[in-house]
Amino acid sequence: MRFAKYHALGNDYLVLEPQDCPQLFDVQAIRKVCHRHYGLGSDGILYGPLPRQDGSFGLRILNPDGSEAEKSGNGIRIFCRHLLETKRVQENQEFKIHTPGGIVKCTVFDGGSRIRVEMGKVSFRAPEIPHVGPDREVLGESITVAGKTFKYWSATVGNPHCVILVDDLSPDLAKTYGPHLEVHPNFPNRTNVQFMKVLDRQNVQIEIWERGAGYTLASGSSSSASAAVARKIGLVDADLTVNMPGGKIVIGIGADYSIVMTGPTTPVGVFEMHAGVPVQDITL
Repeated sequence: MRFAKYHALGNDYLVLEPQDCPQLFDVQAIRKVCHRHYGLGSDGILYGPLPRQDGSFGLRILNPDGSEAEKSGNGIRIFCRHLLETKRVQENQEFKIHTPGGIVKCTVFDGGSRIRVEMGKVSFRAPEIPHVGPDREVLGESITVAGKTFKYWSATVGNPHCVILVDDLSPDLAKTYGPHLEVHPNFPNRTNVQFMKVLDRQNVQIEIWERGAGYTLASGSSSSASAAVARKIGLVDADLTVNMPGGKIVIGIGADYSIVMTGPTTPVGVFEMHAGVPVQDITL
């Protein structure tokens, strides 16, 4: 069984192709493979390409806790890089990837070091996120976790996000409060969490707690949701850069809050698990 590993600004994924693993292994095995000390180590597994009658490339996204994500901006860019590396797509060619969170249009440039993804439209409406309560846009509401109350904005770009605006930003905010916000009852499917500081009209900075993965150096969907929230509040222009611990992603926001995300990817290597060897005995 072969795994191709890539990272997008430090957010790393393993790509596992169905031809190498026709039946995806169970939750415990996924956790073992993704474990930083006992497995190959990653922020998730990208399982694909899966056959699609519409000509797009099907993709499933598995979190390191074994749960499944609807969409991942960095994961999608990494999968695009893998499609280029395996000669399924060419540079400057637009193609589609089908995820549980919707179909995205993608283009690879500069040998895969720059990849553009049309992420779809951001919605702030409670039923679409999903978020508890009546049908409304979840904007600037209060939430209390671990004895602290925050004002938050909630959004979906195919997966749920909770964005909190702060004046003083640090990794500890995400690490301390992210785990509690992720599982707050307001979010029936849990949520990704971003603490955001607006630097100027063209730049925001975020710290990320990713649903099912934990503290994360970068996230494409988090960048998209945070930028959309900052735009919704009126604090940024339509084109901006999201700054994260792992690096920068460029976001373009349409009048309808459609998102175009552009960022880099980097190959790490290819790893194999020998036939008949249990997942827990993977050797690098």
